[in-house]
Amino acid sequence: MPGFTGYPEEELRVTVIQLRETVLQQKETIGNQKETIRELTAKLTRCESLAEDGKHGSWKKLSGKPGGKDTMGDLPRDPGQVIDQLSRTMQTLKYQLRSNVSYSALPSDLREMLQRRLGDLEHQLLNKVAELEDEKSLLHNESAAHRHRTESALSALLERVSELEKGSSAFKSPDDFKVSLPLRTNYLYGKIKKTLPELFSFTICMWLKSSASPGIGTPFSYAVQGQANEIVLIEWGNHPIELLINDKVAQLPFSIGDGKWHHVCITWTTRDGMWEAYLDGIKLGSGENLAPWHPIKPNGILILGQEQDTVGGRFDATQAFVGELSQFNIWDRVLKSEDIVNIANCSTNMPGNIIPWADNNVDVFGGATKLPLEPCEERLIDL
Repeated sequence: MPGFTGYPEEELRVTVIQLRETVLQQKETIGNQKETIRELTAKLTRCESLAEDGKHGSWKKLSGKPGGKDTMGDLPRDPGQVIDQLSRTMQTLKYQLRSNVSYSALPSDLREMLQRRLGDLEHQLLNKVAELEDEKSLLHNESAAHRHRTESALSALLERVSELEKGSSAFKSPDDFKVSLPLRTNYLYGKIKKTLPELFSFTICMWLKSSASPGIGTPFSYAVQGQANEIVLIEWGNHPIELLINDKVAQLPFSIGDGKWHHVCITWTTRDGMWEAYLDGIKLGSGENLAPWHPIKPNGILILGQEQDTVGGRFDATQAFVGELSQFNIWDRVLKSEDIVNIANCSTNMPGNIIPWADNNVDVFGGATKLPLEPCEERLIDL
């Protein structure tokens, strides 16, 4: 052959062997590249399958076997971690594609197909990130709404418990309520928040309803340091109703244990210890020498429904008031007879200038309740 003139035969033989080895190496390289392409294609297919499953909320492991693993590892259940894992996998695939595959040795259509599939998968992953962010926002809003509903329900329950403990304040007006003390116990009672100043005279009026026997008990008591019986109204056992001032006693000439509403007023002045007692606007008793020249001490505790053996406590169930009480008012003077009549027949509304009957001035305890009441309407029913 003219082209080989001048080459020794041995050199030609060596050249042929080198060409054969080069061909074999190229064949082996192409085989390895095909295997790499198959692996990458399989991983891309699994990623696409995962993205498709993710549209339906079904995040699974890439291995397809329970508890199985592959080169991409198990995907965590948390959506944010899933997206992070997939993003890292995408970067790995791109790196492996560029590192393990010689683009110059691949057909252009195969390179375009791989790049297109990677682009499609990236687009799907971006869509899934947006969907998961939306779901996360919805879940957060739902959790916040659920927490708000739970807190609202708990607040309403606590408010209702407080109402049952202290009484409802949902009355037509602040004084249209009664305190109900249905049992003879040493723990049901009401408490007036305000206290008394030093008094040299007073008028105390209230509406009472009771059918307890024997005796209605203690509608109210006022105790101060050093004197538990500073002012007390009590009907105990078979005794008549008694008014106590500084532990001195006056018996009142009427009974009210008939289960009907009655208006009771008592007046007192330190001058000669003069007192008067009214029932339903009618003066039925009066007297003098009831703790004369003794001023009522200030800063004590007013209790409805219990007799105090110590200031604010040590109640005796046998002396507890059983029934209902309303419109408990105290004035720092002796009211005129016509004023008491007008209050009793509901022709005038005259709150006490020292202690007025008001919802926010009365707390109830132990199961006593505050209930709506218009005493004048109840009085007409009784009549």
